[in-house]
Amino acid sequence: MPRISIAIPAYNSAAYLPACLGSIIEQDFADWEAIVVVDGSPDDSAEVARRVAGDDARIRVVERSENRGIHRTRMEGGSLAQGTYVFFLDADDALHEGCLSKIDEALRSEEDADVLHVGINVIDMGVGEEERSVFEEFINRPCETLEGREIVDAAYNPDCGYAQDWRFTQRVYKTDLVKRALGFIVDERLGRNEDGYEYFVTACLAHKQVTRNDIVALDYYYGRGLNSSAKLSDERFLATAAEFSACLDAIDAFADTFDEFDVAPCVRGAHEKAIELLFNDFRNRTEISHASKLAVGLADVLGADTVARELWRIARDCAYQLYVDGGEIDPENELFSYVGAAKAAESVSDGQSSRSAEMRDQALTHLANLRLLHPAIRFREKPEADVRIFVTTHKVVDIPDGDVFIPVQVGPKATRFGWAFQDDDGDNIAPLNPMYCELTTQYWAWKNVEADYYGFCHYRRYFDFSVTEHEENDYGEVMADYVDKAAAAEYGLDDETVRSLVPAYDVITTGFHALHSFPERYKSPYDHYARAPYLKIADLELLARIVRETSPEFAEDVDAYLEGAESCFCNIFIMRKDIFDEYSGWLFAILERFCSERDMSMYSKEGLRTPGHLAERLLNIYVMHLKRTREDLRFGELQCVHFNHAEPGSEEKPLAEAGERTIIPVALASDNNYVPMLTTTIDSMLRNADPEPIYDIVILNKDISERNQAIMRRHFSQFENARLRFVNVTELMYRYDLATSNEHISVETYYRFLIQRVLPFYDKVLYLDSDLIIEGDVAKLYATELGDNLIGAVIDIDYLGNLNMNDGTRMTYTREVLGLKNPYGYFQAGVLVMNTKAMREEIPFETWLETALKGGYIYDDQDILNAKCQGRVVYLDGRWNVMTDCGDRIKNVFSFAPASVLDSFMAARKDPLVVHYAGAEKPWKMTWCDESVRYWGYARKTPFYETLLAMLSSGGTNATARPHKHERAISEKNPVRMVLDPLMPVGSRRRDLVKAVVRKIRGRE
Repeated sequence: MPRISIAIPAYNSAAYLPACLGSIIEQDFADWEAIVVVDGSPDDSAEVARRVAGDDARIRVVERSENRGIHRTRMEGGSLAQGTYVFFLDADDALHEGCLSKIDEALRSEEDADVLHVGINVIDMGVGEEERSVFEEFINRPCETLEGREIVDAAYNPDCGYAQDWRFTQRVYKTDLVKRALGFIVDERLGRNEDGYEYFVTACLAHKQVTRNDIVALDYYYGRGLNSSAKLSDERFLATAAEFSACLDAIDAFADTFDEFDVAPCVRGAHEKAIELLFNDFRNRTEISHASKLAVGLADVLGADTVARELWRIARDCAYQLYVDGGEIDPENELFSYVGAAKAAESVSDGQSSRSAEMRDQALTHLANLRLLHPAIRFREKPEADVRIFVTTHKVVDIPDGDVFIPVQVGPKATRFGWAFQDDDGDNIAPLNPMYCELTTQYWAWKNVEADYYGFCHYRRYFDFSVTEHEENDYGEVMADYVDKAAAAEYGLDDETVRSLVPAYDVITTGFHALHSFPERYKSPYDHYARAPYLKIADLELLARIVRETSPEFAEDVDAYLEGAESCFCNIFIMRKDIFDEYSGWLFAILERFCSERDMSMYSKEGLRTPGHLAERLLNIYVMHLKRTREDLRFGELQCVHFNHAEPGSEEKPLAEAGERTIIPVALASDNNYVPMLTTTIDSMLRNADPEPIYDIVILNKDISERNQAIMRRHFSQFENARLRFVNVTELMYRYDLATSNEHISVETYYRFLIQRVLPFYDKVLYLDSDLIIEGDVAKLYATELGDNLIGAVIDIDYLGNLNMNDGTRMTYTREVLGLKNPYGYFQAGVLVMNTKAMREEIPFETWLETALKGGYIYDDQDILNAKCQGRVVYLDGRWNVMTDCGDRIKNVFSFAPASVLDSFMAARKDPLVVHYAGAEKPWKMTWCDESVRYWGYARKTPFYETLLAMLSSGGTNATARPHKHERAISEKNPVRMVLDPLMPVGSRRRDLVKAVVRKIRGRE
């Protein structure tokens, strides 16, 4: 039995095998065997190997007629190894002189090590000396002895900084370790990145690795064979990407079966590093002119978000290097192709992950710096008309894609947005922003940017560049939802449309509207200003005097405007450069004089914005003057689009400050009216929870006011282990016109379907309804082992009671509509332990919501959860969700449930861990509610105690909330509502009678 086996896969290697095998024969260590596995090679590899083997019996040649790829061939070599140790050598490389004796010596001194990492000598075969030396330094980095999970962590875990390479051929292994690994490694054809997979499996199974990079074991010819730097065709690169993807799939499959320790971080790192390596090849080995087309093709293989992220990474690195180097930038620079390719990938993406968005922001930060350094820089060839439309924002918002729209951040700069320009760079008046508003953007652009046309919009208001006449509201605005791709297409918010339209005019404004058509029936711009509650008409009169004195040629226009009947608003416009220069000089000189003459030190916050309000009027006066005096100019009016939701969809991030403490994510759903009850539920939870973990409390909502959020944050700041965040789900929900079948259930009930999407970094999340009192330690509830089950929940005794009703209605519904094979396994969804990892993998959140859209369910989302999760439920101790005796349910419904279920419920009721006020009877609605004393014991400790008391006295209405009611469970558009509401008002005796009949028909009573 030899000491060391050397396994060599050979394919088209005839030219390299003599040197490779010769380097083994010439070693000063003789106790070895070499196994050459010829992989159906079309050249003379087999003949060359046999010829050399004829002179040395230690060389075995195995010939295969079928080409099976390097992975299967290499693994066959390992399976045939008879030595104590095995070393894998590629046929186009060679052993370094005298290395085997040094390896043997090292292994004898570390007999318990099953992996020896050795050094290699990198020989340049066309890659260049700089790349050669960098690569050699990286793979020969020193590393301490590693044991157990440290071995795989060092190569794959990003939290460990990728301390070591994952080259399978830079290590010597105990043969029994390799053969153990072969029991897990797939016997399938794998291409590029196969060693990343092979080493992942082997490293997970290894017990100890010693690193001796001082032993140079390998002469590695960098740049020939599989490591060639030659250009790849698009087809070949796409095939390479598929090979990478297959290897990553194989890693995922192994990780799913490996349970000795948690390898999830290493799996993530394997994906990140492999994709990064692949895209380094994208940059170095593909035709730059094909970048966008290839990006779209790669999206089908790797996913559009992954492709966009990596292309933004490349663009970031290119832009940073250009910024550091300075000098002129070639319009054909690769940077612009990579930006275009990243956008091409985004164009076919269904959504952007936080990592992709972060990479995009980093790239745009460097691009913004480049633009300041080179004002004429473009992402494409310079257009005939260089149009720049500056979008003023003080918050994170969505901006239309393209080069035309330039975001500019104004206001306080506690956080500077990397994706935006800053109004305090260069020559600026940024400190005047509290008074000048968006004018600080105009001044900055005027002084610092060169363009042919200058335009200005707000983050919520844009021009409508389309040819379609859109419906306007009473104030002349087109109302829209989101600044997204659909809106860009609808309103022409793209480079091509804007650049084709703008040069047709010299001045563009929003439409001039007759003020008497507004609901307030204003008589004139003067009357409009006079009726503004925070503005002073004396300021407008002072402004008029200043204009008449400094620009007497405008006096006629001042009078015509103030006494006229129409105006354009929003201070958004586009002007040709020479006109813009003249206008800006005129405007800022007038405002400067106004501020010098008017003492505004005692003005209100809105009153301080007077210069910004006056600028809107000055724009009107200036345009009117141009129309009167410049017949050569072309004027255009475009509709104004007002977006309700300019903020991007929520992409939450994991907590960064938890340290070594366990994080328990808890999700709840609420609207603004339900905040007092929501707060009471959370308060009860935290007062009874284990103080050691960190509770990441996530409130899914659409409208909780900033005031209520602030009150809740102040209250819960007393719990040092609580982290409270509010996630607005409007963007995720707005496409789904959802309603419920029960007027006591609001549409917030569907938000639990969003948890897997909103919190992508948690594999398990605890969901709680907001009408609970929690007496138990939810840390123990969260510790519930789910395995591959989707959910943990408590049996719903109410539902089981209905199942046993003699009419059989509920049983029929459960079997035929829900399709439950075991109706008695139906669970209650007010307290859930959710396997969000499995849910994400198996059921996209859109599928949950689309299922809900179909309707026809009695208990809506709860029914859907039961139908989708059947057979994969962990049933919790009933004490974790004890429903109150609402409407004598124990006697009238629960008593029909199976005897064992009723007995368990009654026992749980004596010592509940969670009390659930499900149904119409709530402590804040009626004093006789079951378990109301328990509820008020917690409610009085919250800042909303008086609000809850007021609600109790007013029949459950939140008197301090906004006038609109809790979003109705049954849509206002529902035909049933449209017919029933006028005839049977909510709360009427007639309504209650009809409801009782309907419940009887549906089997709910």
